[in-house]
Amino acid sequence: MMMEVFTRKKPTNAMFTSDLSLSRWVSEVLVNGVTQAMDSRLIRKEEEHFFAEVSCVSSIFELALNCTTESPESRINIKDALALLEKIRLEFLAKLSEN
Repeated sequence: MMMEVFTRKKPTNAMFTSDLSLSRWVSEVLVNGVTQAMDSRLIRKEEEHFFAEVSCVSSIFELALNCTTESPESRINIKDALALLEKIRLEFLAKLSEN
């Protein structure tokens, strides 16, 4: 769901065929940078905290990908996911207070 929110794409989007899923697309696009995967209306380069926001979204995408791995055994459990979300939030707030 986090990938849907930040990309503004649904897993049922026509661009996702049997070979390409939302998770795979996000994973492949992240190689070129998080801004290529996320909805361009969420963060603008001219915003004061652009780099902190990009870092936060990047961490969220990584967590989302860990939650959606093919093998259930290798997926992160919900308690660890929640702890990572809290860590991402705290890191983001710390970066905001640095400026």
